[in-house]
Amino acid sequence: MCLVYLCILSFLALRELAKKHPNVITIIRLDADDPDSIKESAKKVGSLLGNSGLNLLVNNAAKMGSGNIQTSSVEDMKNTFNTNVIGPLLIIREYFPYLQAAAKASGTPGMSCNKAAVINISSVGGSMTRMPPMYIQFPELPYCISKAGFNMLTVLAAEELKADEILCMALHPGWVKTEMGGEKAPLESKESVEGMLRVIGSLTEKQHGGFLDYTGETIPW
Repeated sequence: MCLVYLCILSFLALRELAKKHPNVITIIRLDADDPDSIKESAKKVGSLLGNSGLNLLVNNAAKMGSGNIQTSSVEDMKNTFNTNVIGPLLIIREYFPYLQAAAKASGTPGMSCNKAAVINISSVGGSMTRMPPMYIQFPELPYCISKAGFNMLTVLAAEELKADEILCMALHPGWVKTEMGGEKAPLESKESVEGMLRVIGSLTEKQHGGFLDYTGETIPW
C-alpha cells in the first residue's frame, strides 16, 4: 500500500478528489507544528496500513520567513525552524515503524520509492552554495537557515535509515507559482509536480542522502 502526502493541491480540490476516489485517497489531518497532531496522524495512518507498511512519506510542509540579520525577528526564526525542521523530524520518527515494515515486507534488495522512502521537499534556498548569490534578491534569512537545517536533517536521517534500506533524499520543486512562490515564479505547479513524480519514481540507492531538483539535476549542498 502506498500513501503519498502532498500539499500541492488546495484542500478543497483535494477533498473533491477524495470524494471521487474514496478507495484511493484518505484525508488525515496533520499539523507539522503540533507534536500531538503528528502522533495522532501516525496512529490513524497505521490503522489503515495493516501489515504492509508505508512505502512513501513526503515531508512537504514549509513556512516562509523573510528578513535579514537586522530585521529577522526571534519569532520568525523560531516559527520557521519549528515547521521546517522540528516538524519533519518528528514526522519521520513517528512514521518510521511503518516505513520499516514496508521495507521488510518488500523482500527486494536495494532502495526505491516502491519499497520504502522519505522524500523531503526542500529548497535551493537551503543550499549554502547556491543561495548566497541570490540573497540580495531573496532576503529570506529565517527560511533559508531553516531549510539548510532541513537539508542536514535529510543527510543524517539517511544515515540512520540506511540499515533498514529506507531511501531518504531532498527534492527541490523549483520556483513555482504558488502562494509561497508568488506570481513572478517561472514554473507552473503542473510542470513541477510532473517533474518531481518522474524523479521520485526513478530513485535508487544511488540517490540516497542526495539533493536533486524536479528535473533530476543534483543540487550542491
